Amino acid sequence: MPSFEFSKWDGSQQFRPLSADAVFDKISEHLLEYGDYVLRQLEHLDEDDADLVKLLIKEGYLEKDEEGKFAIAPRGIRRIENKAIEELFTIRKKDALGKHPSDFKGSGQVRHEDSKPYEFGDPVANLNLHETLKNAMHRQAQTSASPSLNLIEDDFVVYETEYQASCATVVLLDMSGSMARYGKYYHAKKTALALQGLVRSRYSEDSLKVIGFYTYASPLTERTLLHSAPKPVSIFDSRVFLRINLDQPPDFVPEHFTNIQAGLKFAREHLRRQSAANKQIICITDGEPTAHLEGRELVLVYPPSERTARNTLREVQACVQAGIKISTFALIEDYFYLDLKNFVDQMSRIGHGLAIYCNAGELGGYVLDSFVNGRRARKRLG
Repeated sequence: MPSFEFSKWDGSQQFRPLSADAVFDKISEHLLEYGDYVLRQLEHLDEDDADLVKLLIKEGYLEKDEEGKFAIAPRGIRRIENKAIEELFTIRKKDALGKHPSDFKGSGQVRHEDSKPYEFGDPVANLNLHETLKNAMHRQAQTSASPSLNLIEDDFVVYETEYQASCATVVLLDMSGSMARYGKYYHAKKTALALQGLVRSRYSEDSLKVIGFYTYASPLTERTLLHSAPKPVSIFDSRVFLRINLDQPPDFVPEHFTNIQAGLKFAREHLRRQSAANKQIICITDGEPTAHLEGRELVLVYPPSERTARNTLREVQACVQAGIKISTFALIEDYFYLDLKNFVDQMSRIGHGLAIYCNAGELGGYVLDSFVNGRRARKRLG
């Protein structure tokens, strides 16, 4: 058993209050797990603890929104994203970062050690001066005894460069009730925040959109993503079959179901408006779909049904026809993950995409690898 010694503070001990950075980091860890609930608790602190909140506001980590409620300020969002990136790169053992790799070589930002003869139109900035001068000296030694060095077009050599393609990405984030278990939503949200920071800082030519799916699907801004949490389970029946008219919905609709179809449809509509040649969806989920759309009706079914699976897979096919690549990351903490694996296998087979099965703690490293390295082959990891 650990033992502790206590003594009365007499003024001789050095007192070091927590810095604003340390206080905010503690709050942000709880925020990642519990969402907006944590910020609401800040409104009920006693007078002593309220000084910490004032410090966070002064340092630019917290602010008050238009309703007078506490919200994470832009500086706080950046700090959380950057810390998430650092943690993910630690997981990846500090692998070297690059741009999205492709199978094409051409004009781009990544320069290779390989060289090639100059062709009209090649950027002069990529000139391999050492090889160029060596060619000129070798040629002139064979044809002339002149001490001066004259360059001709055949002497020029340029570095090979890798073509850099922009990419429009949608992250589909499962917000169903089961994501609250085993820290699944905590790790999924941290991964999405890290991707946002990564795209902003290192892939400025890319675009990234986060969409949460549950009974419905809705876009998440940086701030609403940070404040988000899984939808609480509101009905506990062992069997559910509900049809809901979207034009005249009832006052109460349970939100904790898993509507992957709605998420995919929302993502497809968003990506249709993007100009990038490469478009992809990264879907993070922990369960089979239990909700789908039939025209203007929302259908909730539990246990998961073949009917919902078929409607979801039709939307997968629609995404493929629109030229969108789908990578699915399935969290397999729960005992019933085998059924999820079977469904994700169908998604990857129809969409010719990536399928990864992993635990929540492994998620960030796998998503980052997929995003940075641009893997195209279907794999099973974990």
